[in-house]
Amino acid sequence: MQDSRLLLVDDDPDVLLAARLLLKRHFGSIDIEKNPEKLPFLLNNNQYDAIVLDMNFERDVSSGREGFAWLDRILDIDPQARVVLFTAYGDVEMAVRAMKAGAVDFVLKPWQNDKFVETIRGAVSAGERAKDRPGEPERNGWSASEKAEKGTGKTRKPAPSSSGHSLIGNALSPILDTISRVAPTDANVLILGENGTGKDMVARTIHARSNRRDKPFVSVDVGALTESLFESELFGHVKGAFTDAREDRVGRFEEANGGTLFLDEIGNLTPTQQARLLTVLQQRQVTRVGSNKARPVDIRLICATNVDLGERVAEKSFRQDLLYRINTIELTLPPLRQRTDDLRLLAEYFIDRYARQYSRPVTGLSAALLAEMKSYDWPGNVRELQHSVERAVILAPGTILEPADFVFRKSTATASPVMQTMQIDDMERQLIQRAMQTHQGNITDVARELGLSRQALYRRLEKFGM
Repeated sequence: MQDSRLLLVDDDPDVLLAARLLLKRHFGSIDIEKNPEKLPFLLNNNQYDAIVLDMNFERDVSSGREGFAWLDRILDIDPQARVVLFTAYGDVEMAVRAMKAGAVDFVLKPWQNDKFVETIRGAVSAGERAKDRPGEPERNGWSASEKAEKGTGKTRKPAPSSSGHSLIGNALSPILDTISRVAPTDANVLILGENGTGKDMVARTIHARSNRRDKPFVSVDVGALTESLFESELFGHVKGAFTDAREDRVGRFEEANGGTLFLDEIGNLTPTQQARLLTVLQQRQVTRVGSNKARPVDIRLICATNVDLGERVAEKSFRQDLLYRINTIELTLPPLRQRTDDLRLLAEYFIDRYARQYSRPVTGLSAALLAEMKSYDWPGNVRELQHSVERAVILAPGTILEPADFVFRKSTATASPVMQTMQIDDMERQLIQRAMQTHQGNITDVARELGLSRQALYRRLEKFGM
């Protein structure tokens, strides 16, 4: 297992050092991290064969609540993650809870060396057995056979990819050609398009085909950042800068140093945030909150928004000089309603993906269903199609999807938010009931079929009183 990669997360540096010294004799790369807040960044930029996670951090020294919370967060990011929990305050009850929450195993501290190594080896081996993806494309790119076919005029059905739907379809050919020319440069890119059109995937594809591909890709939803969190999140802070600043923290600009920084929903920035961001982009350096020391950063910037920034500039709600700074290259993703010729290809891609994931016998869709798909306006775009196909694959009684297997939300435009929520809840309840019946109430199998962590499934069972 010398080619395996592990991540150890514990707030005790001595524990991290001891575990690393032990495990590096048996495994390949060992990453260590004492701050669990960095887990989303690490998981989005690396692939680990197993994660060893402490159950208790600074906020809570014995109950394990933080460990369970971080376990749930990990499994939300990567449902296939193999997580081993360890703690100095464990007992049988906590071990059972950990396994129900989605952990693959549980180790008490202080550990027995041989047992600890065997536990991690078992987690890595289980992950290797689960990897059954023959012909899977290169991560964030084309497979060798797809590259060979590029330019031949053929439209190829891609194999399932762990990164979500591929950028497939004839309508996206001009965009893919532009990506091929732009990716090797350091030009700033602005991606425009409605929600659900795949802006995040375009950004990741540009990074994966750039000269910075071996450096971090850091994604930030800046539209969700409050004024008080904006500077700390993007530029970092020093210990004591404000009440909860217990230690120095690197901001997203510094995390992305040498790589790519993706700022999503940039059209939602306030004037103050726009001014602060523009200053950093012009100077190519950041100053952490509470510090007066400027730190140089080297990033490739990609931004995205679903709003018309030209219109915002005319309304004087978005700075024109900032727009000039971020849109050296501008890409506009068409909504799915303008890509009806791609519907069959996309639907078949998702059918193949979810039929494999859930071990369902579905192999295709009927002409009648395709006709209804083409007459529907897809307000949620490719993301809505993906979720609709997933539900249909799970619930369909036959091998070919029919119109009756699909839910077209044609009335949602006039339905109240409460009614929309009720419709979604009803569909979710039906999915869970069907899976529970299929697997005779086996929580592990039900969670696996639905693509949920066990803890997430328990929350839904409680929500629906099941």
